[in-house]
Amino acid sequence: MKKHKIYTMSFASVYPHYITKAERKGRTKEEVDEIIRWLTGYSQEQLETELDKQTDFETFFAHAPAMNEARTRIKGVICGVRVEESEEPLMQEIRYLDKLIDELAKGKTMEKILRKN
Repeated sequence: MKKHKIYTMSFASVYPHYITKAERKGRTKEEVDEIIRWLTGYSQEQLETELDKQTDFETFFAHAPAMNEARTRIKGVICGVRVEESEEPLMQEIRYLDKLIDELAKGKTMEKILRKN
């Protein structure tokens, strides 16, 4: 089976779009980075290294130090697909990130985005 195109795209090529989407709605790069760190367990330094290396999405998520267990509480629709019903594990991880960035752009508080009780 052929890999989905996004799996082989560099994370760094999409990252600026996450920031642009957030900044258009008055949010910050720092908040985007916090979301990515929360989801993946990367430190800020590790995140920047992966961006510099032009790591593809598949490798970025495969090498994530500690995927946050609370990510399974992320629900909703991205690109017409319910994130919790995504059948491919890697695509689900990508959609989790997309959903979190979408919530940021829609003005949700970081506490709600990061699923803090």
